[in-house]
Amino acid sequence: MNTRRLGRAAALMLVLVLATCATLAGCGPKKSGERVQVRIGEVTRSIFYAPEYVAVEKGFFKEQGLDIELTTTFGGDKTMTTLLSGGIDVALVGSETSIYVHQQGTGDPVVNFSQLTQTDGTFLVARKPPEGPFDWNKLKGSTFLGQRKGGMPQMAGEFTLKKHGIHPQNDLNLLQNVEFANIPTAYASGTGDYVQLFEPQASMFEKQGKGHVVASFGVESGKLPYTVFMAKKSYIDKNADTVQKFANAVQKAQNWVQQSSVDDIAAAIGPYFQDTEKDIVRSVIKRYKDQGSFAADGIVDVQEWNNLQDVMEAAGELKKRADFNTLVNNQFAEKAKQNVK
Repeated sequence: MNTRRLGRAAALMLVLVLATCATLAGCGPKKSGERVQVRIGEVTRSIFYAPEYVAVEKGFFKEQGLDIELTTTFGGDKTMTTLLSGGIDVALVGSETSIYVHQQGTGDPVVNFSQLTQTDGTFLVARKPPEGPFDWNKLKGSTFLGQRKGGMPQMAGEFTLKKHGIHPQNDLNLLQNVEFANIPTAYASGTGDYVQLFEPQASMFEKQGKGHVVASFGVESGKLPYTVFMAKKSYIDKNADTVQKFANAVQKAQNWVQQSSVDDIAAAIGPYFQDTEKDIVRSVIKRYKDQGSFAADGIVDVQEWNNLQDVMEAAGELKKRADFNTLVNNQFAEKAKQNVK
């Protein structure tokens, strides 16, 4: 699963230039028949985003008069570039990307309006199964295969290590030079004592006997606006009715996921993961559902926002704390939570 997030100032310069061009060209949803088309760019294809696929497959967007064009944009930088250049209307990506763009300066900020996941989605995998509660001190002196620097997974990982009194650079051999797609293969071939993995790789490793989940970075790092639907402020201002309908559909999907069994959720999202074994899909859904990763509503609360910035600050990736009211608009999620049952 590729959830690399935008974390480099240089990568944003082109983004902002394209955003300016898109603003001059104008934007707005395209109508398809009587429905309004909304183009979503998701940062990756992931079971982590189950409520999104439920909203499409169960027809919740169509009930709201929306036709969804869903594209996987593969990476935070590409997702944000596509959003700001007008290639998509709504991005599903980590909230830190909206902060990175804001740090570079823009007259049309990217605004978070409907949260989908509320924890980190990675797990600590060891070569041996856990014997009781995991002792984080075991990591000291070990070789740890981590995620790429600047992305939220890496920041949440380092935040957790520091929380347990472990200095990522001094207390262990931290490897961050392996390409994201090659991390599972590197660990399976013998690199590292521990690895930070996304699903479904973690569950696949357990099934294959190549590793064992011993802890959850999602549980350890706390609630975060980890993956959120966002759009340019200009788009939201121009298409408030469409954004409200979008938030309504997401809320209905969130309600459905909260109330449904693992098997029912797996059946609903199955068409999006035909190459993944069904028992692995169920295992991943159960793991995320049990730890509360799927947000019950789209509201990004202040505590989550502050926790996100604490994580970014601890990683040295935050120039200045971003104003909540500038980059978060909860009016659509709040109305959806109140009205959608």
